[in-house]
Amino acid sequence: MPVVFVHEGAAIDYTPVVAVPAGTVVVQGDLVGVTRLDIPAGRLGALAVEGVFEFPAEVGDGIEHAVGTLMYWDAAQEHATETAAGNKLIGKVARFAGEGEARVQIRLSQ
Repeated sequence: MPVVFVHEGAAIDYTPVVAVPAGTVVVQGDLVGVTRLDIPAGRLGALAVEGVFEFPAEVGDGIEHAVGTLMYWDAAQEHATETAAGNKLIGKVARFAGEGEARVQIRLSQ
């Protein structure tokens, strides 16, 4: 049976059990997506899985995030981190974030 093209894949369908506001990070297995709009509970919406998004970032002495660095979602702390262990891959840093910056721009890559 041949493979059939479905769509470009910049977003995927998502139906939340509870209402989800825009800007929420949603992890499904190893897939990390971001809601671009509010999605009411039980209603079909979409998760962006491509693009550059600004995430809250791990902050601390000596912590900087260089362009191209792999970043992961720490669901317990609700921020992006360079620590892979126990976290899900978000993508790569798209703009340098210096020490003390509480946000980092990341290009989603799955």
